[in-house]
Amino acid sequence: MSLEKALVTAQTQVPECVAVGYVDMSTGMLLGSKTVDSHPAEVLDLVAAATADLFQGPSVSTIEKLFRRSRGQQEDGRHYFQEIFVMSENLLHIFMRGKKNPSQAVCFVCRASVNIGMALSKSRQALPALEASV
Repeated sequence: MSLEKALVTAQTQVPECVAVGYVDMSTGMLLGSKTVDSHPAEVLDLVAAATADLFQGPSVSTIEKLFRRSRGQQEDGRHYFQEIFVMSENLLHIFMRGKKNPSQAVCFVCRASVNIGMALSKSRQALPALEASV
């Protein structure tokens, strides 16, 4: 399945989803997106940059190093932060790091009225198909 088709399918599966984007954090590129409204390219590009900052910014990297050191673990490429939720006044943003490729992530944007548990559950179910499409 193509990424575009996987994004359309994911958007329909996640309740009250108004946008979904797939990001390659190693390059900072938005590989694909699907929204109910049109948005300027600059806004969509910022989603990719923000996603990379959330998962791989200097503060997050430092926290992960400190966790490993305090637990006596070696650097193994794994990350502690797998999912991040941001609630704004009108929207819920769900950022999920890829399981197969941790340098990729998906961002789901849902209306704030969504059942958060259902949005999380359906987002988790959609992740494997999105990863397989890339």
